[in-house]
Amino acid sequence: MFDVLIIGAGFSGSVLAERFASSGKKILVVERRRQVAGNCFDEIDANGILIHKYGPHLFHTDDEKIWKYLSRFTPWQIYFHRVAALVDGKPVPLPFNLNTLREVFPKNLADKLEAALLKNFEYGKKIPILELKKSADAELQFLADFVYEKIFLHYTQKQWSLPPEKISGAVTARVPVFVGRDDRYFNDRFQAVPKFGYTRLVENILDHKNIKLLLNTDCREIMTLRDGEIFLFGKNFFGRMIFTGQLDELFEKKFGELPYRSVKMKFETIDAENFQPAPTVNYPNNFDFTRITEFKKIHPAKTSRTTILKEFPQNFVAGENEPYYPIFTDEARALYEKYFSELTKYKNITAAGRLAEYRYFDMDDAVGRALEIFDALTK
Repeated sequence: MFDVLIIGAGFSGSVLAERFASSGKKILVVERRRQVAGNCFDEIDANGILIHKYGPHLFHTDDEKIWKYLSRFTPWQIYFHRVAALVDGKPVPLPFNLNTLREVFPKNLADKLEAALLKNFEYGKKIPILELKKSADAELQFLADFVYEKIFLHYTQKQWSLPPEKISGAVTARVPVFVGRDDRYFNDRFQAVPKFGYTRLVENILDHKNIKLLLNTDCREIMTLRDGEIFLFGKNFFGRMIFTGQLDELFEKKFGELPYRSVKMKFETIDAENFQPAPTVNYPNNFDFTRITEFKKIHPAKTSRTTILKEFPQNFVAGENEPYYPIFTDEARALYEKYFSELTKYKNITAAGRLAEYRYFDMDDAVGRALEIFDALTK
């Protein structure tokens, strides 16, 4: 009945489903949740505000191909995300930039630090904080220590429950010092949110006559793996299977559990029109939560109340919370490679997406990777 079986209806699975369906293939998409869009799922809450149920998602990309592809399925609301960090009780712009210097230091010191940055780095460059800490320049060393302590260290320890030095550089590089005056959190060419939300966007991607969607279904209820073969509804399946979930679960954790970090999401209604100065405010120190997002500042709504989300990082426990972030340590990567080696025994299974590939993908990365996988599989 089906040419392609896709496990997971997030961005990775949905884009691959649409691409295969548009090429004439019959697709079955199986999703364990009751809704599509994965962790990008959003909905209107009781206050009439569009909230992101699994934390804020802000679309940004420099890739015109990805932008044009998604634009087929949604109109956009242009949006430039801004983030502040609470430093010594005062919200200041992130990423830490030349404007932030003026917010946290006296003018004379800010002038010296700005001059040192411009002498050592090109204007517009983003410098990972752990790279800046290696600088031999005394003034840059002072700045690096300040940013590391006030903004980076404790936030990272809360987020990952690990010291920064044990986390992959791909993660720590996401918190740079920016040699410029642009207070936008992202500098990509295309920045927006879907006008009607991410859920509607993914629903539109999956709205194809060749796609059958099965929600509220664990893939193991209908599919089994045995000796290099796939069995779907009890019969041999000889088509292509795309898996976007956790590889350790697919293989019943035979080598042990892959580590992930999760987040407890606590939504609150505030009886005021506005709550904070920026859409997202980070709380590096003295708080159990890492950040607060005010969704009204992302999706404007004419309401007398506002909705905020506090994020409390925690360990992932299967069956209790969601696996948000793969933990990028050498030990975790080695364990993943064992599972990936097991996957290669099945010639018609392809891993796609953040969980299955055990990589940190932004939304545009997930879409781009899905398009890349489709091209590779259909050459």
